[in-house]
Amino acid sequence: MTPISVCIIGKNEEKNLTPFLSSIRAHFPMETTEIVYVDTGSADRSVEIAHRFTDKVYHFSWINDFSAARNYSLSVASHDYVLILDCDEYVEHFAPAGLQKMIETYPKDVGMLTRQNCFLQNGVENKYTDDVERFFDRRIHQYEGIIHEQVRRRDGSEYKRIAIPLSVRHIGYNGSPEEIAAKAHRNIELLQTMLTENPADPYLYFQLGQSYHMLKDEEKACYHYGKGLTFDVNPEAEYVQLMVVGYGYSLLELKRYEEALAFEGIYDTFSFSADFVCLMGLIYLRCGLVKEAIAEFKKATAFETSKAEGACSFVPNFNLGCIYEVLGDAALAASYYEKCGDFPAAKARLNSLH
Repeated sequence: MTPISVCIIGKNEEKNLTPFLSSIRAHFPMETTEIVYVDTGSADRSVEIAHRFTDKVYHFSWINDFSAARNYSLSVASHDYVLILDCDEYVEHFAPAGLQKMIETYPKDVGMLTRQNCFLQNGVENKYTDDVERFFDRRIHQYEGIIHEQVRRRDGSEYKRIAIPLSVRHIGYNGSPEEIAAKAHRNIELLQTMLTENPADPYLYFQLGQSYHMLKDEEKACYHYGKGLTFDVNPEAEYVQLMVVGYGYSLLELKRYEEALAFEGIYDTFSFSADFVCLMGLIYLRCGLVKEAIAEFKKATAFETSKAEGACSFVPNFNLGCIYEVLGDAALAASYYEKCGDFPAAKARLNSLH
């Protein structure tokens, strides 16, 4: 097994560090894995806890630049192949042989891990899954961008993105409302700084939309999502797909249903996604187009996977149940509610039918 360095930056992470670092030690072979922890100014016991797991603990003076801190962690690593993790990303699955195969087959490219993002919405935990670039040769790649930093080749050339057999559970959005708001405001300040330098970067508008959504400011979220989509974007880029879906839900939240209905114009471009198809079902439903909504919800359930948890299962099935209940077909409604499994809203509707 090629030795690797797991590079981490953190600040005031004492509540996460022990389970996080334990998850690394539980899944990665100690003889070939080095943990590098770079602290950016903790006032809690983060440094003390990190020392329990590694002797590679460093300090970096925070300068409002995540890439600077990331690149410093790369510079103090002992091994050239590095894996980047955050303190709120707990390792759930890892297959060393698969990572070794990626190193041997694509030594100059970037590995993408699978991340399950958990967040609370109306007191209920929701999840969505994305793939993020986190494994590479530090001699070839580095980070750019002061916030939501991106991997880039040092020579500026393109590279392949290769899936690696590593999955993590991300709990960074499960904090208190005050913690989430503080994180969102911090991100917005840094993103606005970047936007002054790169006013035509759609990715920055996407991240601003996400940050305002965290603050439940759907007007500003909607503006930034919409602005990002005015640029020439690649529909295959994951952030573009998330931006489209985020924009649609913001429009629905603001009751701007006719604007959302204009998504029919991009249907052929994005209908490969269960998340988009499920969104279209909701748009049609809000616009009173029940027949069209039914068709979209049924189509969504035919997908095997979705980014947002339930977008290809309990969300469309629950809405189908609601539609048929309103139409007076209690038996058919119940059959769709039953397909929702343990989804609380569906169980409540089933109980009301019996």
